[in-house]
Amino acid sequence: MISSFNPIVNAQQGIQYTQYMYDGSLINPAYAGADEALSISFLHRDQWSGLEGAPQSQTFSVHTPFKNPRLGTGIFIHRESIGVHQNVQLATNLAYHLPLGNQRYLSFGLKAGMLNVRSDYQSLQNGNPDPSINDALFSGTDFNAGFGFYYRSNKLEAGYSIPSIINRTINVNDTLSLDPINLNHLLFSQYHISLGNNFILSPGFLLKYFQGTPLSYDLNFLTTFKSVLTAGVSYRKQESVDFLIRFNLTPQFQVAYAYDFPIGNVSRFAQASNEIMLRYIFKFKYDNVNSPQ
Repeated sequence: MISSFNPIVNAQQGIQYTQYMYDGSLINPAYAGADEALSISFLHRDQWSGLEGAPQSQTFSVHTPFKNPRLGTGIFIHRESIGVHQNVQLATNLAYHLPLGNQRYLSFGLKAGMLNVRSDYQSLQNGNPDPSINDALFSGTDFNAGFGFYYRSNKLEAGYSIPSIINRTINVNDTLSLDPINLNHLLFSQYHISLGNNFILSPGFLLKYFQGTPLSYDLNFLTTFKSVLTAGVSYRKQESVDFLIRFNLTPQFQVAYAYDFPIGNVSRFAQASNEIMLRYIFKFKYDNVNSPQ
């Protein structure tokens, strides 16, 4: 029954990815153009597979440097459905990459776009309208903006971003409200350790703070073999143990998959999550630089 819902309805707190380390533009606008070539990514996430109303999302990201390599731009499109709620986000990223010497860069990025929220409460009523819901179908569009900082070198990557700095409540009716955007902070780092010419070890972490919730984090460890195969494991605080694998079918085309196994209290109601990622980088000359990214 819709009347049993909490008066405040929240979408999933922030966009969640397991394979964020492969394309930094998914979590940080300052990454736009950092691949030094046109980069296209598509990611599909099926969270808690088999659970009715569980989150599903698709993300399409394109970014590229300008003729001036210090500038980068990109487009970010994200669709997410959770139960009767559907969010569609369209944004543009703009980044400035400041060279620090020795292939080190400090980047600054801005993000601006729109977020559309649609909630179909009519689908829950099953022919028995609830008088407490004045609008069985709600749709609203709001402005969204964000920013980020990103540092990269041959060995170290680190970034901080606030993907959404607009925090508003959209009033659905007198008794029900929807807060689609939660102010969130993301701090990411990954270190690359070369073991000869064949292996690269990449430990890393992602700290996540969402407004009104405890601090969360992901800890991950990846191994790359001959810039062709990447495999690893990640731990998401009190939520899941994640297994990742990525194939570079060509130096440009990557196919990646992640399997999230729920643990702790989450495992009582949730099933495994699946995430697949396709990525193509239009870069055909690497200048003898060997990087798992």
